[in-house]
Amino acid sequence: MNNALNEFNDYRTKMNEKLLSEDNLTIKRFFNLDSNAYLEGALPVKTKEMLGLVASMVLRCDDCIKYHLINCHEHGLSRKELFEIFAIANLVGGSIVIPHTRRALEFWDEMDGE
Repeated sequence: MNNALNEFNDYRTKMNEKLLSEDNLTIKRFFNLDSNAYLEGALPVKTKEMLGLVASMVLRCDDCIKYHLINCHEHGLSRKELFEIFAIANLVGGSIVIPHTRRALEFWDEMDGE
Protein backbone atom coordinates (compact mmCIF):
# COMPACT_ATOMS: atom_id res chain seq x y z
CA MET A 1 0.00 0.00 0.00
CA ASN A 2 1.36 3.44 -0.83
CA ASN A 3 2.29 6.12 1.66
CA ALA A 4 -0.52 8.58 0.83
CA LEU A 5 -3.12 5.85 1.19
CA ASN A 6 -1.60 4.63 4.46
CA GLU A 7 -1.47 8.15 5.87
CA PHE A 8 -5.08 8.83 4.92
CA ASN A 9 -6.36 5.53 6.34
CA ASP A 10 -4.29 5.80 9.54
CA TYR A 11 -5.42 9.35 10.25
CA ARG A 12 -9.06 8.57 9.46
CA THR A 13 -9.04 5.49 11.71
CA LYS A 14 -7.33 7.33 14.57
CA MET A 15 -9.66 10.31 14.49
CA ASN A 16 -12.82 8.25 14.01
CA GLU A 17 -11.88 6.20 17.08
CA LYS A 18 -11.30 9.41 19.02
CA LEU A 19 -14.64 10.87 17.92
CA LEU A 20 -16.57 7.71 18.72
CA SER A 21 -14.84 7.24 22.09
CA GLU A 22 -16.67 10.30 23.43
CA ASP A 23 -19.85 8.22 23.36
CA ASN A 24 -22.02 10.93 21.77
CA LEU A 25 -25.21 9.23 20.62
CA THR A 26 -25.87 11.67 17.77
CA ILE A 27 -22.39 11.25 16.31
CA LYS A 28 -22.60 7.47 16.66
CA ARG A 29 -25.99 7.42 14.93
CA PHE A 30 -24.71 9.62 12.11
CA PHE A 31 -21.68 7.38 11.54
CA ASN A 32 -23.99 4.33 11.55
CA LEU A 33 -26.38 5.98 9.07
CA ASP A 34 -23.47 6.88 6.78
CA SER A 35 -22.09 3.32 6.90
CA ASN A 36 -25.45 1.72 6.25
CA ALA A 37 -26.34 4.04 3.36
CA TYR A 38 -23.47 2.57 1.33
CA LEU A 39 -24.44 -1.08 1.85
CA GLU A 40 -25.78 -3.17 -1.02
CA GLY A 41 -29.40 -2.36 -1.72
CA ALA A 42 -31.49 -1.48 -4.76
CA LEU A 43 -28.25 0.12 -5.99
CA PRO A 44 -25.00 -1.84 -5.93
CA VAL A 45 -22.25 -0.62 -3.59
CA LYS A 46 -20.07 0.42 -6.54
CA THR A 47 -22.83 2.70 -7.87
CA LYS A 48 -23.35 4.25 -4.44
CA GLU A 49 -19.62 4.92 -4.15
CA MET A 50 -19.60 6.54 -7.59
CA LEU A 51 -22.50 8.77 -6.52
CA GLY A 52 -20.65 9.60 -3.32
CA LEU A 53 -17.56 10.50 -5.33
CA VAL A 54 -19.46 12.87 -7.63
CA ALA A 55 -21.18 14.53 -4.67
CA SER A 56 -17.90 14.86 -2.78
CA MET A 57 -16.20 16.43 -5.78
CA VAL A 58 -19.01 18.92 -6.29
CA LEU A 59 -18.93 19.77 -2.58
CA ARG A 60 -15.11 20.00 -2.81
CA CYS A 61 -14.29 17.77 0.16
CA ASP A 62 -10.84 16.27 -0.48
CA ASP A 63 -11.11 13.81 2.44
CA CYS A 64 -14.48 12.58 1.16
CA ILE A 65 -13.09 12.35 -2.37
CA LYS A 66 -10.22 10.16 -1.15
CA TYR A 67 -12.58 7.99 0.87
CA HIS A 68 -14.82 7.34 -2.13
CA LEU A 69 -11.86 6.88 -4.47
CA ILE A 70 -10.54 4.14 -2.18
CA ASN A 71 -13.91 2.41 -2.11
CA CYS A 72 -14.43 2.79 -5.87
CA HIS A 73 -10.95 1.34 -6.43
CA GLU A 74 -11.75 -1.60 -4.15
CA HIS A 75 -14.96 -2.24 -6.10
CA GLY A 76 -13.16 -2.45 -9.44
CA LEU A 77 -13.85 0.98 -10.91
CA SER A 78 -12.07 1.30 -14.24
CA ARG A 79 -10.08 4.32 -15.35
CA LYS A 80 -12.68 4.99 -18.07
CA GLU A 81 -15.44 5.00 -15.43
CA LEU A 82 -13.33 7.28 -13.25
CA PHE A 83 -12.99 9.83 -16.03
CA GLU A 84 -16.74 9.75 -16.70
CA ILE A 85 -17.26 10.49 -13.01
CA PHE A 86 -14.77 13.35 -13.29
CA ALA A 87 -16.67 14.67 -16.32
CA ILE A 88 -20.03 14.64 -14.51
CA ALA A 89 -18.56 16.23 -11.37
CA ASN A 90 -16.97 19.03 -13.39
CA LEU A 91 -20.12 19.55 -15.42
CA VAL A 92 -22.29 19.80 -12.31
CA GLY A 93 -19.78 21.63 -10.11
CA GLY A 94 -18.10 23.88 -12.64
CA SER A 95 -14.49 24.85 -13.06
CA ILE A 96 -13.97 25.18 -9.30
CA VAL A 97 -13.93 21.35 -9.22
CA ILE A 98 -10.86 21.15 -11.49
CA PRO A 99 -8.27 21.37 -8.66
CA HIS A 100 -10.09 18.56 -6.83
CA THR A 101 -10.10 16.53 -10.03
CA ARG A 102 -6.34 16.93 -10.29
CA ARG A 103 -5.82 15.77 -6.71
CA ALA A 104 -8.28 12.91 -7.21
CA LEU A 105 -6.39 11.68 -10.27
CA GLU A 106 -3.08 11.98 -8.44
CA PHE A 107 -4.44 9.91 -5.54
CA TRP A 108 -5.93 7.33 -7.94
CA ASP A 109 -2.61 6.99 -9.74
CA GLU A 110 -0.85 6.53 -6.39
CA MET A 111 -3.27 3.71 -5.55
CA ASP A 112 -2.48 2.17 -8.95
CA GLY A 113 1.24 2.50 -8.25
CA GLU A 114 1.87 4.99 -11.05
